Amino acid sequence: MTRFTGLHAVRRSLSAQGPQWLWLRYQRPYHWPSTLAFFAARCIPGIESCLEGVYRRSFVWAGRHGVLEAKPGVCLRVRLSGVAPAQVPGLIARLRRVFDLDAQPARIAAALCADPLMARLLAARPGLRVPKGWEPCEQAMRTVLGQQISVAGAMTLAGRLVARHGQPLHAAEPCLSHVFPGVEALAVAELTGLGMPQARAMTLSTLARALLVQPDLLRSGQPLERAINRLCLLKGIGPWSAHYLALRQLGDSDALPLGDVALVKALRLHEGPLAQLAERAQAWRPWRAYAAQHLWASLADFPPASGRQGR
Repeated sequence: MTRFTGLHAVRRSLSAQGPQWLWLRYQRPYHWPSTLAFFAARCIPGIESCLEGVYRRSFVWAGRHGVLEAKPGVCLRVRLSGVAPAQVPGLIARLRRVFDLDAQPARIAAALCADPLMARLLAARPGLRVPKGWEPCEQAMRTVLGQQISVAGAMTLAGRLVARHGQPLHAAEPCLSHVFPGVEALAVAELTGLGMPQARAMTLSTLARALLVQPDLLRSGQPLERAINRLCLLKGIGPWSAHYLALRQLGDSDALPLGDVALVKALRLHEGPLAQLAERAQAWRPWRAYAAQHLWASLADFPPASGRQGR
């Protein structure tokens, strides 16, 4: 069983039937407005909601349907329903990863502030985190659905995927009606007819089958180059998708999708039309994922016509 000290979480109201309450601690600062904006823009209909500063989602854990409600503050306050007390430690680890609670903002800032652009962005959003995917299959599907379309368009497609292949939530709640389909279901599902190119539907199937056969494909902790090479062997997965998965699911702090249109747009809005992302990014190692998150978030500081929504 995963062990946590008082520095990680305080648990109380643990009962076999009622909700579990968690208070998850983190190193400050934490720029919660950016994290909540990230989740709000990417809520899959039926699976998630983000309203009035509270993030809610359905999930499957140890074969049971559950619902979480997370509200930031001095600690991240989390309410879990449908979860047995014995399963809570594993969920704490998941939540800490998803909300990037174990990041060391002072260390990241000390490295990135040597770059003048990053120094300005860090001052605007101190303690900005890199949110992670809930689990490998879901993040893989999100990534492929988001290839070459807007975030809003990708979430529309994800909602259709859930409506067709997701299981109804056992205890439906406002705005939450399903759980995301598991890798076993998606590996054999018919994924055409959702409103996307057939090639992309085939990539979804390819990736789901690969995750079923290779459960460690998106395992965190593997060397970045090895992970990228393995992913790029799959038809339909190129460097952008591979690096984005490394950033969002593997949690690699140096992952950077260089071909991302929004990243290039953000950099050039800040530094002019001749700025080259690959060259500038060398100064941001080994924290390029955090630099990328700052660039994506900074698009909100420009008029809507200036840039595409960040990833």
